[in-house]
Amino acid sequence: MIDPSWRSAGMRWLKFNLVGAIGIAVQLLILVLLKAGLGLDYLWATALAVEGAVAHNFLWHERFTWPKRREGGSWARFVKFNLTSGVLSIAGNLGCMKVLTGLGHLNYLLANGITIAACSLLNFLISDRLVFAEIAARNQSM
Repeated sequence: MIDPSWRSAGMRWLKFNLVGAIGIAVQLLILVLLKAGLGLDYLWATALAVEGAVAHNFLWHERFTWPKRREGGSWARFVKFNLTSGVLSIAGNLGCMKVLTGLGHLNYLLANGITIAACSLLNFLISDRLVFAEIAARNQSM
């Protein structure tokens, strides 16, 4: 029989990826609007698009992925999410985009898709263990 904690973690992983898939669409839409629509440099457009997706994902993760782990204020969690998952996403995206698009001349949308996939697992672990950590688990470590 499967351990209930693994089943619960698996369900959160699926929800995380569903929110992330919608977040990818949000990020790509913002990226296209800023790069192709407004002519913004691909790195600036990427940073702003990632932040838009980070805000979108946070709102859905808080209400859908980890709804029972809403200890404290949402603004504090949003700041923590931005300082962990958001910084990782922006730094990872900018670094990979610079290498893949700037140096490798790969299409900026394809490069962006690759960078999103590369950051996904680490973002889940950070969110699950730190940003939306279980209250009991946090209290035991003190």
